[in-house]
Amino acid sequence: MGEIVRLQKYIAMSGAASRRAAEKMIDEGRVSVNGEMVTGQGVKVEIGNDRVEIDGVLVKAEIKKIYIALNKPEGYVTTVKDQFDRPTVMDLVSKEIHTRIFPVGRLDYETEGLILMTNDGDWANRVTHPRYESSKKYYAVLKGVLTIPELNKIRRGIMLDGKKTSPAECEIMEIDMGMTLVEITIHEGRNRQVRRMFEAVGHEVKKLRREKIGIVELGNLREGRWRYLTSGEIEYFNKK
Repeated sequence: MGEIVRLQKYIAMSGAASRRAAEKMIDEGRVSVNGEMVTGQGVKVEIGNDRVEIDGVLVKAEIKKIYIALNKPEGYVTTVKDQFDRPTVMDLVSKEIHTRIFPVGRLDYETEGLILMTNDGDWANRVTHPRYESSKKYYAVLKGVLTIPELNKIRRGIMLDGKKTSPAECEIMEIDMGMTLVEITIHEGRNRQVRRMFEAVGHEVKKLRREKIGIVELGNLREGRWRYLTSGEIEYFNKK
């Protein structure tokens, strides 16, 4: 199913006229949808499915591909809609981005940090598919002091659901007040993987932030804000 938009927006997306000019064309009876003349505002059409003509000439809407990086705060779900009416990542972008986009992969409700969003399904598949092994870097605050033997277990891989995780890069950054700050990079995307890996060696994750996916980093992007990806960042995943 393609994106459903108002007829005047469809015409504007095709480049045939501005929205205001498109509304005038509709009022004048110059626009048809699937062979039927439209003379009232508010009609919606499906991009890629409905046939729109102006003065008998076919016009086609072009959907601009969008790729963004968002710094998700804790307390947002990484879905387009939530059955429990919790805030979603869409709430953070919908006021500025009016094309339908979706999150690439997921971050837990209580996890913060980098999430990618797009309307390009093929590109999203390259980011998330295990075959392409996009690395993901996190910072985690653990309850208790992580020992060297436990650290080495994380590095070698942990058995989860009967299957061992791929080797991870993991470093202890700081130990303070009975808590351990670690940096960990994984190359998979199993459900709640980082939290479950540390739980498997006896440490609850008190705070978790994803810092990097592939070459895309949070940098100084503020919590709750987003930015467009650079052409180099987009192409990085296309080349994988």
